[in-house]
Amino acid sequence: MIVAAVPVKDLTSAKQRLTAALAPARRQALARAMLEDVLDALARALPGSVVLVTRDESVMALGRARRVPCLVEPANRGHTAAVALAQAQAVAQGAERFLTLPGDVPCVTADEVLAVCRAAAPGPGVVLVPSASGLGTNAALLAPPDAMPLTFGEPSFDGHVAVARARGLAPVILRLPGLGLDIDAPEDLARLLALGPGTRSGRLLAEWPEVAGQAARA
Repeated sequence: MIVAAVPVKDLTSAKQRLTAALAPARRQALARAMLEDVLDALARALPGSVVLVTRDESVMALGRARRVPCLVEPANRGHTAAVALAQAQAVAQGAERFLTLPGDVPCVTADEVLAVCRAAAPGPGVVLVPSASGLGTNAALLAPPDAMPLTFGEPSFDGHVAVARARGLAPVILRLPGLGLDIDAPEDLARLLALGPGTRSGRLLAEWPEVAGQAARA
């Protein structure tokens, strides 16, 4: 059994670093589209294994519409605490493996998700997917779910590798183009259009000609 957790702080104030490129309503719409892209990929790869971790009512409503359960946080304590809460639940449920990825990697594919799962060796282990910059951690697969603690925020990737090795685990490192692209800054919008024109997020950006034009020029 595997639990795949997607922490989502909220959609209303999401993606503040995109303020220079997108108005608040568009940032919120893009955040929702990206989350749906991630859930689409997970639904194809790991049906029935996904859980959202959130306090946002709109995210909970999205989860109900998709029949994805939500683990409700007691407070907005950040990405690391949300993942830790999901890890603890996975342990309590007797899960053998735990996967976490963020809701802002819209170009992730079901094949990439399955590649992460298949990369895990039998027995205790960890699979890590770095962000495109190599600084952040865009996915982590742990077997068992409490094999190691996870701490997010750049530069988390090197830290996760070091913690895994300190615990006697040989981390498998996968560099995947879709899963590696998290959308945080205006320059990432051009990468999204190039890599994921068929995603919900890519199609949404294409509906905003001035944004698509700026992204193309970038």
